[in-house]
Amino acid sequence: MVASPELISPKSPRVSAARRLAKRNFRGKEQLFLAEGPQAVREAAAYPDTLVELFATVDAADRYADIVGEARAAGARVHLADEDVIADISTTVTPQGLVGVCRFVDTPFDSILAARPKLVAVLAHVRDPGNAGTVLRCADAAGADAVVLTDASVDLYNPKCVRASVGSLFHLPVAVGVPVERAVQGLKDAGVRILAADGAGEDDLDDELDKGTMGTASAWVFGNEAWGLPEETRALADAVVRVPIHGRAESLNLATAAAVCLYASARAQRAAGGCRSVTPS
Repeated sequence: MVASPELISPKSPRVSAARRLAKRNFRGKEQLFLAEGPQAVREAAAYPDTLVELFATVDAADRYADIVGEARAAGARVHLADEDVIADISTTVTPQGLVGVCRFVDTPFDSILAARPKLVAVLAHVRDPGNAGTVLRCADAAGADAVVLTDASVDLYNPKCVRASVGSLFHLPVAVGVPVERAVQGLKDAGVRILAADGAGEDDLDDELDKGTMGTASAWVFGNEAWGLPEETRALADAVVRVPIHGRAESLNLATAAAVCLYASARAQRAAGGCRSVTPS
């Protein structure tokens, strides 16, 4: 039987400290961020030395007893909290009863380059946290080696970005705050072809696939959904590629275009050796 909540007041120092992490300046100062919901908390608990604290309602601790156990095994302090306390910490309209406090998990850009990546997503000027998190999730699903958020993009640890990634920020290296010029030049020096995704691009994705140019190590640069990539960023790329619109849609949103581009590269890179199965043998 689960015990009664130990934290029943939003004014508790522990609760106040967690609540402040909804603001970027406090996240930066403490090098901590919030991960909400069972999926994000489970992934955080599995990522070494990351989950610091877990706040859980009595009902959630009972329903997700396995996740609470994993959190404790990872060394996190677990607090049973009143529902009003969880609502106070949470940044969602309908909290799921679990809120984790996590250490920052970003990776130095030089470490990403040293690993000789073959597929990278670069988010340049992406300001919407939901879009950024969803692109990160797409990159993870496509088997990308890394994601880079430039200094003109949204904070990786924005709660909306964390939620939209659905745990993927714990799965692959993510560099943050990298100037776009440095990101592009560093990747070029590492032998990576730079592809700028733009609806007005000179090159068509289907043509690139037909020509067999997509099988090399590649980094896709994605821009702001509203106005795309600045001309100076487009000029840094080896090719500016558009996703063809075969129907009557005016355009694709950023996350959808990113998924199409990343999967096109992933498939082309696997073609020479055959498509690798994701099912354990």
